Amino acid sequence: MEKRKLGTTGQSVSAIGLGCMGMSDFYGMGHNEMLIREALAGRNRDNLQISVKFGALRDPNKGFLGYDSRPAAIRNFVAYSLQRLGVDAIDIYRPARLDPDVPIEESIGAMADMVKAGWIRHIGLSEVGSDTIRRAHAVHPIVDLQIEYSLVARGIESDILKTSRELGISITAYGVLARGLIGGHWSKQRSAVQDFRQMSPRFQGSNLDTNLALVDSLRAVAAEAGASPAQVAIAWVAAQGNDIVPLVGARRRDRLAEALGALDVKLTPAHLAALADAFPPGAAAGARYPEAQLAHMDSEKR
Repeated sequence: MEKRKLGTTGQSVSAIGLGCMGMSDFYGMGHNEMLIREALAGRNRDNLQISVKFGALRDPNKGFLGYDSRPAAIRNFVAYSLQRLGVDAIDIYRPARLDPDVPIEESIGAMADMVKAGWIRHIGLSEVGSDTIRRAHAVHPIVDLQIEYSLVARGIESDILKTSRELGISITAYGVLARGLIGGHWSKQRSAVQDFRQMSPRFQGSNLDTNLALVDSLRAVAAEAGASPAQVAIAWVAAQGNDIVPLVGARRRDRLAEALGALDVKLTPAHLAALADAFPPGAAAGARYPEAQLAHMDSEKR
């Protein structure tokens, strides 16, 4: 497996990472960590890098209650995660979203103490903007920013990517297939699927028609490259720099095998030019999250 280094202070990781959110539908309030514990059994822990988000609050009905990044809450979250994972330390720990009620300096300071204690090894961020990235990095080195990046989600290119590179922070890119939208397997007939896509603007009405039409251009490039649309979409993200690690949310072995095949795809300048023409920034119809969720995303603030 090809390796890429996370940031200037982080470790080397596989060139493609496995994102586990969809395995339990928004992490399953700890269920995902228990799944990972099962996967770790009998394996060399030193060969695996575990990245964990924290902070999202839920009620017994799985209703969303906001985020909590107070220092005491962070210590509580990490204690439960370590227990569920069955590990002594988490490789990369990150707040799922910015808590508007807690200065980022307080959260990162608490996490820095946890690095010293050996509970976590590195600090990451998720879906935050340039100002927050700079403030966090001034307290403790940040190894990576986890944020959505794909052919149809290119918002980071305007500012956030530049800031991250200036500070030596890598990007772990989730949503590289836009939750299956540009993977080549989605169709209008699958729109009754009971998951995030039911409320995603990009999967609704005429937006879906527009976005699926974009996939036809992706299929054409994929045919020339001798690959699948999903493999080309993943390879495009990986080709944007060695400081970017695509995450794939495969829940089936065949989909995972397909995704890993992206490592063998060599996109030529002609392929990249064709993709640039077909997927200019803003080509997708609809926002990447419902409006209520975008309101909690520091990365969307301008």
